[in-house]
This record gives sequence, C-alpha cells and structure tokens, in this order.
Amino acid sequence: MDLHGSLRALAALAALLGIAGGAGCAVGGSSGPRAGPSEAANASTATASTATASTATAPAAPAQVARRVGSVVPEPPTAIRLPGGSRLVVRTVGTTHNGVLDVPADVDEAGWWSGGSRLGDPFGSTLVAAHVDSRSQGLGPFAALLTARAGDRVELWSKGLRQTFEITQRRLRPRGTIGARAWLHSPHGPPRLTLVTCAGPYDPARGGYQNLAVVIAEPVDRVRSRS
Repeated sequence: MDLHGSLRALAALAALLGIAGGAGCAVGGSSGPRAGPSEAANASTATASTATASTATAPAAPAQVARRVGSVVPEPPTAIRLPGGSRLVVRTVGTTHNGVLDVPADVDEAGWWSGGSRLGDPFGSTLVAAHVDSRSQGLGPFAALLTARAGDRVELWSKGLRQTFEITQRRLRPRGTIGARAWLHSPHGPPRLTLVTCAGPYDPARGGYQNLAVVIAEPVDRVRSRS
C-alpha cells in the first residue's frame, strides 16, 4: 500500500499550523519534525556566570522540577496495544524532504507524529498512524481499526509512562479531505489519542486506497508510571 500520494494534499500543513510533520494517509508537513517542548527547554537551559557569582549553580531543567513536585513529564509514545490485543512498536516519525510522512514500512510498527502531543501532555491530539497492509506482509495490526467499536480499549506506553484510552468514535474520511485545522491533528482541546490508517475501496487507477479510517479515543485514567 502507498500512503504517500494522499499525504501531498496537505503538504502546507506545517506552514499553516506553525508545526512540522504529519500523520495518517492524508496529512503532510514540512521537511522535518519540531523539537518537543522539553527538548527545546533542555537545549536552552544555561547559566551565565557573573563577576560576583562565577560559581553559581545552573537552575534545574523543567523536567527535573516536574519530577521533584510529582508532575508528569510528557514523553513520546513507544508502544501501543490495539483492541484485540495486538501490540506494536511506535516510532517517532517526521517527514521526508518533499513533505510526506515517513510512516514505518513494516506493518507491525506504527509512527507517532512528532509535531503532535506526547503521552502526558495535558491537551491536544496524540496522533499515531500505520499502514493497513503491504504486498509482502498482508494485513497489519492496524486493520483492526476498520472494525473497532466505541468502548474498545487502547493502551499507550512511553519509556516511563502508560495510559489507557477508550474509543469514542470511528469514521471513514475520503482521502485528501482533512484540512489544516482539523481536529484530527490539532494541538488544542482535551487530550485524546487519534489513530489513522487507510481504508477501502482500493483503486489502483486512482492512487490506491480512497478513504482513511480515523479512530478517536479518550483517556479513561490518568497517565501513570510504568514502574
């Protein structure tokens, strides 16, 4: 299956939203992912020495402060369990040089859009996408989204966190109809998990799959430590 053709329809997404990257079969972006807030904060943390305090201690990074007060430090997701029990590795993905989402070729791996919310962020869409099938591997685990029901559970993990989500809706969207301000990938609003894969019909003459399966899931518990 080729997800790339339909991604080009939203190649201007990054410019419109001020972020880089995209996900699913019809979301595109600029040439590279943004740095996460924690990365930017850590990269910019520095202490200038002065004549009267040349040995001053550098202030704690935001992540260190958050840990001290017991707050959650958001992290990129690294694994997901779908309805039915299939568990996949989740890779952090950006875009190729022509603005196409670099979805993992392996159907047993999913891609998390690095321009979206992370696990533990208090708002926005955490967008995870994968191929529905491939010529060499057949149907992939994300094909389960085509029959997902409201109330089905999905689990998401990161290096140190985990959270359970409950599916609230599943929709088929014609490829290329997701606008730059779509709820699908918006960084605004309540925290939610958005899962995307391609859906039939499949028409080689028109570039492959003609629809997207979009599944929205809402958290049913707080983000918690894996330990």
